[in-house]
Amino acid sequence: MFVPVVDRDQKPLMPTTPSRARRWIKSGKATPFWKKGVFCVRLNVEPSGRQTQPIAVGIDPGSKKEGWTVKSQAHTYLNIQADAVTWVKDHMEQRRQMRRTRRYRKTPCRQPRANRARGSIPPSTKARWQWKLRLASWLSKLFPITTFVVEDIKAKTKGKRRWDVAFSPLEAGKQWFYQQLAKLAQVLTRSGWETKHLRDALGLKKTGKKTAEVFEAHCVDAWVLANSVVGGHLQPDNKRLLFVVPLRFHRRQLHRLQPSKQGKRLPYGGTLSLGLKRGSLVKHTKYGLTFVGGSSNGKLSLHRLADGKRLTQNAKKEDVKPLTFCSWRFYV
Repeated sequence: MFVPVVDRDQKPLMPTTPSRARRWIKSGKATPFWKKGVFCVRLNVEPSGRQTQPIAVGIDPGSKKEGWTVKSQAHTYLNIQADAVTWVKDHMEQRRQMRRTRRYRKTPCRQPRANRARGSIPPSTKARWQWKLRLASWLSKLFPITTFVVEDIKAKTKGKRRWDVAFSPLEAGKQWFYQQLAKLAQVLTRSGWETKHLRDALGLKKTGKKTAEVFEAHCVDAWVLANSVVGGHLQPDNKRLLFVVPLRFHRRQLHRLQPSKQGKRLPYGGTLSLGLKRGSLVKHTKYGLTFVGGSSNGKLSLHRLADGKRLTQNAKKEDVKPLTFCSWRFYV
């Protein structure tokens, strides 16, 4: 894997090899840092050259998982398999049920506000596309990206004039995503049959197991899309994967969904734990790289990056070194 490089103004430059990055750090020419799960270096001197090669990002959207590939003509820099945001719909339904339950209580309460228009995109659909936009924005800060290539997913129409005016939240969310993505770099789209044609022309196979943690599940299509723009390879030169799983944060609430015993309302939610943001990447003296999951009685809860399993609830704040804030967990 290559190491992303930025200058003193955080402008991305062409990535470098790990050995060269180590030499830069040892000589003081560069400073190491973490950018939400990826190790990077920041140059402390003026770079010898600012010429950049065209870099394309292939995006293969999916309902459960999706593939991302960052590629130039010479190298494949990064392959990402990311989990989709799937919990918003259930959360909105649960919140609606609890709100309706509160309205029937015999307690003084304010009058319900008038129904407010939410716009043309439902919350669950918008959350999915916002997650993709966050990943695209993150990658654009690491690499000098020139083009995003997205596999264009489509919804079936009903063939009725009134229905087809706004027949699918998927279409509305997709168009919103394309508009926002165009602010970062050029956006190209490919239909599903075009992606298959490109994949077959290179003799690559795609597995039918959509949730498998292998290159052939989603990243093969993302690699084919990126390669169709920058070229340079007939076979993937890098199949190593970085898995990204979004973390679910809870808003600050007065109490949990069900009343506690003896009428005590225990605080729930929020994103700060002893001054550290939940999800922050930290390095513990015993457990190594972990992320912050919460706090209790003045101690931190640390979780493993690979599967989110809790490692300890009694970590002292002075035993951890904060590296970067991150709203997702990752593993290679």
